[in-house]
Parts: sequence; C-alpha cells; structure tokens
Amino acid sequence: MELLNDFSWAKILCASLAFLIAIIGHEIMHGLVAKYYGDDTASLSGRLSINPLKHIDLIGSIILPASLLALNAPFLFGWAKPVPININQIINNHGYLAACNVSLAGIIYNFSLAIISALALNIINLDITLPIAFLAYFLLQLVLYNLILGLFNLYPIPPLDGSRALGFLCLKLGFLNAAKKIFSLDRYGIFILLILIATPLSAIFFYPLDFLLKFFIS
Repeated sequence: MELLNDFSWAKILCASLAFLIAIIGHEIMHGLVAKYYGDDTASLSGRLSINPLKHIDLIGSIILPASLLALNAPFLFGWAKPVPININQIINNHGYLAACNVSLAGIIYNFSLAIISALALNIINLDITLPIAFLAYFLLQLVLYNLILGLFNLYPIPPLDGSRALGFLCLKLGFLNAAKKIFSLDRYGIFILLILIATPLSAIFFYPLDFLLKFFIS
C-alpha cells in the first residue's frame, strides 16, 4: 500500500465509499428480505434504492463519521436510516422465524461482503500500479467496515439486530419470558452500548473484531 502513502484523499474516498456500501447495503437487505416475506413497506417508501440520499442519517451517516475522520480515528463508525418494516405483518403471515430472518439479513450481508472482499484482496498483486493499490485499499476498507457493522449488530443488545433476532427466536421456541426480558431492555439499550464502547470494557467488546481481522487478512 506504499503507493497510497501520499494520497490521503484517496484513502478518505476509499474509506467513505466502503463505509456507505456497508451501512446502506445493510439496510437495503433488511427491506429486501421483508419484501420476500410479503412486506412492501420499504419498497413503497423508496428505500430499496441504492441512491445514498434515501438512506443518509444526519447523525449516523454524516456528523459521527465526519467527527471520527477529523479526530483521525482508526476507523469510521455510524449507521444509515433504518428501513421501515411492518414486522407484525411478517409475523402474522410467516411466523417468528421469518421475523428472525429479516433481523439477521443485514448482518448476513455484511459478513458475506467481508468474505468476498477478503478473498479478492488476497488474490491481488499489490506490487503493480496506483490503481491496483487503490483497489486493494478499497477492498481492505470493505472488509473492515463490514466486519465492524456485522459483528456490532450481532450482539444481543437492544436496539441492535442481534437482540431482535434473539427475541423472535425465543418466541419461536416458546421462551416467552426470555423474549419479554429481551424486548424490555429497549429503553436501556443505548446506555448499555455507551458503557461498552466508551469505557475500558470496549477492549472486550471489540476483541472479536481484532480476531476476525487477523483471520480475514492474514
């Protein structure tokens, strides 16, 4: 990647584009799987479009990433505007397992894209030209941001996707009390996340990310 050392603008462009692909694709996939189960809410609201303007969240897609970029953070973090989904319609027509699949759709997208990008990255000959170095750095950012988003949402902490999926799975298996406790944590979810991210506990919280990065990019 030495070719990119003097091209900070190229690095910013790569990181920003990979970040948008990760967060926007995550939300679109929720909408696509919901549509598969008969819920056209996201489609009718125009949220299955790849147009970034339809998915940008002022805080999660612009202010927070830009602030991290200005602070020279090791990576960007944020989110896109959640796609509207009528989860009750999906449950009534197809059951709790379908709702679980809708919840996991974005996570599966992120991990799948991370795997594809890592495979592509490992077959590229880096000792060539600037365009190849640019492509390699872009693939590296795709791996990074999709692993971050996929892993982060996998945690069973409200309002993350993993929490929704676990709650619906408990309902499917008949563990009603466990499901109620999971969904009742919604009001405290943001505080739990802040504690995990903004305290020394973050080392434990993000440890799986370090492990996955070393595994994917060996």
